[in-house]
Amino acid sequence: MKLLLADDEVELTNALTAILTRSGYTVDAVNNGKDALAYARSGSYDGIILDIMMPGLDGMEVLQRLRKDKNSVPVLFLTAKGEIGDRIRGLDLGADDYLPKPFDMGKLLARIRAMTRRREDFTQPVLACGNVSLNRATCELETAGQEPVRLTAKEFQMMELLLESPGRVISADGFLNSIWPDGEADVNTIRVYISNLRKRLKGLGADIEVRSTRGLGYFIEKV
Repeated sequence: MKLLLADDEVELTNALTAILTRSGYTVDAVNNGKDALAYARSGSYDGIILDIMMPGLDGMEVLQRLRKDKNSVPVLFLTAKGEIGDRIRGLDLGADDYLPKPFDMGKLLARIRAMTRRREDFTQPVLACGNVSLNRATCELETAGQEPVRLTAKEFQMMELLLESPGRVISADGFLNSIWPDGEADVNTIRVYISNLRKRLKGLGADIEVRSTRGLGYFIEKV
């Protein structure tokens, strides 16, 4: 499970990152709203833990922009503001849960488990765009009337990211952070895999393509 943690209290962020890591989570931690939004847009997370009061952009604005992007990743708000109005506004914007500070760590872990479990319950078994479908259970890419093509593990992960939000640009760093967090790959690796995926789609007679925007990244678009 991969989490994004955003809180402007550096000591708290470091402590939470250590505890969550020991609990088996992979954690990306940032300390302002602009970085939180950038990471959320470029990476693939099972959940986001988001403080409301942050510099740059506050948590409400980050969530609002993510939901406008059709990003459905579960979000848990952490905040020192316990007023009922803030809680209602956050939930109305699309937050999944809300935990006022100070909080018990056991309660936070329970909320995270519940939040990510709901995401698993609603994960689509097949992703589709145009005449192309990707079977998450078998890692097969297919179009109607064509023999399915089984993707390698990395090809599957990249195609999954692209098909989860067709049209959304994913940067090379976004792929690297999500699929090669240990630093074993670089931008050239991404180019090779993108080339492979383009060949796979062409061979299947797909009506979608993996296109690129120079300096920004890659996205799926219908031909």
